[in-house]
Amino acid sequence: MGSYIGIDVSKDRLDVHVLPQDEAFVVERNGKGLAELVERLRPFAPSLVAIEATGGFETTAAAAVAGAGLPLAVVNPAQIRHYARALGKRAKTDPIDAAVIARFAADVKPESRALPDELTAMLADLVARRRQIVEMIGAERQREKRATLKRVKKSIARLVAALEKELAELDREIDDSVRGSPVWREKEDLLASVPGVGPQTARTLIAELPELGALDRKQIASLAGLAPYTRQSGRWRGKSMIGGGRKAVRSALFIAAMVASRHNPVLKAFRDDLIARGKPKLVALVAVARKLLTILNAILRDNRPWQHA
Repeated sequence: MGSYIGIDVSKDRLDVHVLPQDEAFVVERNGKGLAELVERLRPFAPSLVAIEATGGFETTAAAAVAGAGLPLAVVNPAQIRHYARALGKRAKTDPIDAAVIARFAADVKPESRALPDELTAMLADLVARRRQIVEMIGAERQREKRATLKRVKKSIARLVAALEKELAELDREIDDSVRGSPVWREKEDLLASVPGVGPQTARTLIAELPELGALDRKQIASLAGLAPYTRQSGRWRGKSMIGGGRKAVRSALFIAAMVASRHNPVLKAFRDDLIARGKPKLVALVAVARKLLTILNAILRDNRPWQHA
């Protein structure tokens, strides 16, 4: 039986724990440390190496592990925290260490998945940067509303103009990247065939949800943070809610769901029926977003565009 390895990633170091050998070591999160990591992992012949997603710090470590041909799973931090609390070993605010991640890998055995290829990773970075630019423009627009001094208003206007220029250039680069790749172009056309799904939503999903089309509807909803769960303690049951998952994906789906609720005949009828049955508008929107994701997942799985009823 192979080993299960957990890697806790921080800004400057990687903490590693190996089960069942119960060995632990630390390497630096740089080129030399990553080379050492791979060399030290190989003799264990790991069944799985689990790395917790930590806002981008995990990318280089994951690439090194996958590039060495070792089985890799980049796991959702929320899953690890829920697992740790189930063990009774972690308070809500405690950090999750490599030993817990290793035990999660050994017990849960999350599926090993290939990393997105180099071009997909590049697209993800461009899409993330575009999102940052849009947020900066929004922030400056809010400041503009509150500004009273003419000099400040001019400063804001110049910055917004520069940001909008950068946004246009990013959009062109993303467009060239997507339209220049036959695989991406086919995926974008399939996703955008659904009324309510525009190019930006399609590209966000391509870049940040590469599992789309490869998982079942419950798994893909969980990755997007759209799978409902209920707070429960003893006989008490709270309201169902959503959470976790990939925020950028969920945000893109909510925007698409709002458009689809007006212009997609199937999803409009679905939303109207929920509202007619007394569901709150926000609950209906979440349901539309989840149904839209299920449709998109099936479209990529079957390689068939939207079919009008």
